[in-house]
Amino acid sequence: MVRWTWLILLLAMLGLIDSRGWAADVAPSEIRIGHLHASTGPYASISMPVYLGLKLWIDQVNAQGGAMVKPFGKKIPLRLISYDDQSNPGTEATLVNQLITQDKVDILICDSGSVLTAVCVPIAREHKMFLFDPTGTGAAFFSKDNPYIALLADPVSTVWPRYLWEFLKTDVAAAGLKRVAILYSTNDFTGTQANAVRNALKEKGSPAQIVFDQGVPTSTSNYTVLINNIAATNPDVVLELGYVGNDIAFLRNLQDSGVKFPMVFTLYPGIETPTLLKNVGAAALDGVFSYVTALAMSYQPEVGMTEQQFHAAWEKAYAHSGVEYGWNALAGYLTGLVVGEALARTESMAQLDLRKAVFSLSGKLKTLIGTFQLNDEGAQIGELTPIGQLAADSKGGVHFVVVYPHDVATGQPRFNAR
Repeated sequence: MVRWTWLILLLAMLGLIDSRGWAADVAPSEIRIGHLHASTGPYASISMPVYLGLKLWIDQVNAQGGAMVKPFGKKIPLRLISYDDQSNPGTEATLVNQLITQDKVDILICDSGSVLTAVCVPIAREHKMFLFDPTGTGAAFFSKDNPYIALLADPVSTVWPRYLWEFLKTDVAAAGLKRVAILYSTNDFTGTQANAVRNALKEKGSPAQIVFDQGVPTSTSNYTVLINNIAATNPDVVLELGYVGNDIAFLRNLQDSGVKFPMVFTLYPGIETPTLLKNVGAAALDGVFSYVTALAMSYQPEVGMTEQQFHAAWEKAYAHSGVEYGWNALAGYLTGLVVGEALARTESMAQLDLRKAVFSLSGKLKTLIGTFQLNDEGAQIGELTPIGQLAADSKGGVHFVVVYPHDVATGQPRFNAR
């Protein structure tokens, strides 16, 4: 057994086999894609759409004979191995180790959002597995000494709010709205966004004044007291930065309280619009500002489906799944597109060659959510989301009016709408 192990190591060093024991010039029967998802718990609403979006891409690719894998010069079927971590970081740690050490996956994709991504980053790095990160935007994940990660479908949290703080310092301030309240959930995603906005608003010459700034646990489900505390500071603008459950609770409590602010911005009305509409209602969303994603923009992709085509394919595949279609569904599909493009370009299945292939796409890959672009550390700096305002319609629905930046604006903001 010892001699056989040394023989494998020697052949691998000579380049005659790879790390999984394949002969270098013999194609495997499948490419194993390891993934984690949460079917229950606080992150299920953002995790399940990513999972199903990724699965839809894999099913489409396999229906065409598999993905083209450059080192073998042929299409190879894809096998998705996705375990349910139930939104539990401890469970996720066990399962990601299982994917790497027992299932010996070729491609590793972490679960959605920064809270669960944070678990995968050090484990992937320890095992020298390149981590395909769909939506974990925490700035701490990306560093010059970690080549084993790239953020695929969302801008990094330090960059994502750029249009928000620009809008606050220009158009909003010009309208006389300068007193800003920041309420955020204390996790890597929203905490980093709050910090980026805070720093921008405190820059020399900024017309904005922060009058309230408080972090609360991500598990917060009642905002009534917090809303009253915010109102006591007499803000013009309220920024509530949280996950889906936080936004639902905040907007419900705001509606029930009768408190009015000239401008309210929250994250998920633009990211998971159907979910917020279902749980909050059009009246509570009317006038709210949020990010405008590809759900309300029209990007012309050079790879893969348009948003309209993807939406139709989603409805055909998952109409009765109980999972809401939204931005994270697009993020799952985009993750698959990046995996496919990397496999078609990589020189080998070695993890750092996969990284090189992913980075070669930067600035060149145009998809249904915009232009894919990475910085040197693997953080996504493309795919920026404009600022929009929701308007209720006569049928109980909502639509977006894009208000910033001006070159993509479709209308003017309505202040005092909340």
